Amino acid sequence: MQKEKKLPSKLPYVGTTIFTVMSKLASDEGAYNLSQGFPSFDCSPKLTELVNHYVKNGYNQYAPMSGVPAFRESLAEKTSQVYGIDYDPEAEVTITSGATEAIFCAVTAVVYPGDEVIVLEPAYDSYVPAIDLNGGIPIYVALEAPDFKIDWDAVKAKITDKTKAIMINTPHNPVGTVFSKADLDSLANLVENTDIYIISDEVYEHIVFDGEIHHSMMTHPVLQERTFVCGSVGKTYHTTGWKIGYCLAPKALSREFRRIHQYITFSTVTPMQYALADFLKLPEHYLHLGEFYQKKRDRFNEALKSSRFTFSPSKGSFFQVVSYRNITEEYDYDLAIRLTRESKVASVPVSVFYKDKKDDKLLRFCFAKDDDILDKAGEILSKL
Repeated sequence: MQKEKKLPSKLPYVGTTIFTVMSKLASDEGAYNLSQGFPSFDCSPKLTELVNHYVKNGYNQYAPMSGVPAFRESLAEKTSQVYGIDYDPEAEVTITSGATEAIFCAVTAVVYPGDEVIVLEPAYDSYVPAIDLNGGIPIYVALEAPDFKIDWDAVKAKITDKTKAIMINTPHNPVGTVFSKADLDSLANLVENTDIYIISDEVYEHIVFDGEIHHSMMTHPVLQERTFVCGSVGKTYHTTGWKIGYCLAPKALSREFRRIHQYITFSTVTPMQYALADFLKLPEHYLHLGEFYQKKRDRFNEALKSSRFTFSPSKGSFFQVVSYRNITEEYDYDLAIRLTRESKVASVPVSVFYKDKKDDKLLRFCFAKDDDILDKAGEILSKL
């Protein structure tokens, strides 16, 4: 029998993502899946009607590389209405196959071998592999539990003449924090008069709570000129399986971004883009999204009030992070596995979002689920 040839890995430290691992385990164990960040409910019937219309009427061939013009125009119009910032739909709006692709293209557009990229931990798991695959060097700044506030002096201390970019995520996955206006000012003070770019993951832009405001990087003039804003209609419209994202960036940045994008996916699914172009003109479907998810957050948190978990309510995103220090000293990964198998509730251990697997005894639960799932999961967790 011929010996299997080993292929050297460009990502030797990477295994199967925690989201795949926990969702599969939840399925295998018949557990309530509060691990992976996707809704358990469907999108608006109006949106599916629009998709059906465009599929049945022959809009099924390649879309333009940068995206269907009508969709880019709708996105630019919506961005202007919500943030007061105008992007040229022809040259500064690019449709991608999910926000993860947008983030990868943005990193690839600006990061060369030896360049340093500042990563604020805990960090979504696609950031560092994108940096590594482009020969960049991730430079970590840890946000400390329980409030996960950014120490901008610590960020400043990590900036060198090799710093090429800073990865930003607001509202934050996994911990649910939201940038303030002061955070934008602090970041702008660090990068002004430098050649540092900002790659900003803003996929939960409309999912903020308790009167908070999403301060997009585009709203600060110093940041806007150097930022790739990466977004996702999947998070906004409960269509994560469509994998439709986008990047908003000034012309020079978009030009380089598209050079990468055209050789990764070239174009994104066509009929969905036409449908979304129409659906974006109905602002009621995104303007009240925060209220919708706040009710779910509050419902889940209310169910946990009688539990031994402790937490501060999430300020944004799909997620609630809870401390289990009053329950056990187990490693968070081990506890997440055990709760899925024994209690039938799946979560994600927060340590996976740190390079050194820092264990603050925290689990992340996704509350983008039907109310009965939240109630049943909360009841189980309250008995621990």
